Amino acid sequence: MAVNVIIMAAGKGTRMKSALPKVLHRVGGRSLLQHVLDAAAGLGDKHTVVIVGHGAEAVAAAVGPAATCVLQQPQLGTGHAVLQAVPALVDAHATTLILNGDVPLTRTATMAALLQACAGERLALLTVDLADATGYGRILRNGDAVQGIVEHKDATPEQRHIHEVYTGLMAAPTAALKRWVQALKNDNAQREYYLTDIVALAVAEGVPVVACAAPDETEVLGVNSPLQLADLERRFQRRQAEALMDAGVRLADPARFDQRGTLQCGSDVEIDIGCIFEGAVQIGEGAHIGAHCVLRDAVIAAGAVVHPFTHIDGAQVGAGALIGPFARLRPGAVLGAEVHIGNFVEVKNSTLADGAKANHLAYLGDTTVGERVNFGAGSITANYDGANKHRTVIEADVHVGSNCVLIAPLTIGAGATIGGGSTITKDVAPGQLAVGRGKQAAISGWSRPKKAPKA
Repeated sequence: MAVNVIIMAAGKGTRMKSALPKVLHRVGGRSLLQHVLDAAAGLGDKHTVVIVGHGAEAVAAAVGPAATCVLQQPQLGTGHAVLQAVPALVDAHATTLILNGDVPLTRTATMAALLQACAGERLALLTVDLADATGYGRILRNGDAVQGIVEHKDATPEQRHIHEVYTGLMAAPTAALKRWVQALKNDNAQREYYLTDIVALAVAEGVPVVACAAPDETEVLGVNSPLQLADLERRFQRRQAEALMDAGVRLADPARFDQRGTLQCGSDVEIDIGCIFEGAVQIGEGAHIGAHCVLRDAVIAAGAVVHPFTHIDGAQVGAGALIGPFARLRPGAVLGAEVHIGNFVEVKNSTLADGAKANHLAYLGDTTVGERVNFGAGSITANYDGANKHRTVIEADVHVGSNCVLIAPLTIGAGATIGGGSTITKDVAPGQLAVGRGKQAAISGWSRPKKAPKA
């Protein structure tokens, strides 16, 4: 069955009180519109049209090549919006699915069920029962048959007591949809062309109108305010948290968890409170992520422990490694098995081989570190000369004392020792002790300067 998908994304979103177009606000790290595009992509072969209006250039740029964008200007209602998309629809014998760009959590399966209910010959409406239906169009029935939809602003007091509402999602035969939207009138309180009025047109033609119930209200909730955006964020995070827990991940508190990308976990993974996962993150079996960590585009191998308040961005952590607390791994950090990176240690574009340790207050930038190296507290590799970055190579079994500066480019040979407090500017041969510091002097009878007496 050929399918057109129309996504309504022209609204200004006045209640968001933001210069950003409403559909570009984010839930779970993706724009509302991107959620809809991604879910629709799961339907397979289709032609997608996005209706843009407010912030049209920004919205079209966000859509990119994923869909055809058509402009609604001026914005005269939902029916008028669909009318702008009509010339872009393909195959008069297709089915057209209409979605809202500010309703981000509708699943692909629900979209497919709506298309199936339409079957190319019926008008299918996605509906849901809401305890508070304020603002939603009410479903009007004659027995079980759907006869129409009345918008909240036009509903009578009796009709406002109806709890079955139209969600804004529908599927219709394309040829009939084109005919209906061209016949819409704006004789209503808002002087707008309501897409919902096509229900009465379908009934008048004898086209069956069917209601397809949404699995739950979360799938059909839209965003009109920052409060609703925050509510959907928590609903989305709860959905992801439950999926992880169903797969065996132990979350200390699913209400204090944020996944803003993809997260793949092995068995027996434990995640403490307040953690944020962005981009693509993989966590191996038995790994433990401590409280309030931020992981972005990271790979954490089996058995690793990431202690609280650690930031890992674009890095790989080896099996059994211990990281943090308060550590920072920047892009290009690749750590081997059993590596220890301690508190207030920063690693950037560096590799640390198995068993290497930097446990306190250190910086390793553009550095290759061999097996079993111990990098002292307060020591750094000085990789930048003011114009270019240079690399430091520290071979296996080197011991670097505390408070050292290794000025790249530099190679420290296997088994060498760097005395504490040294500034090293030349290569050190394997097994050597290198010390580069000023000679200590003791001055007897010296006294500190004193403040002048107050006048």
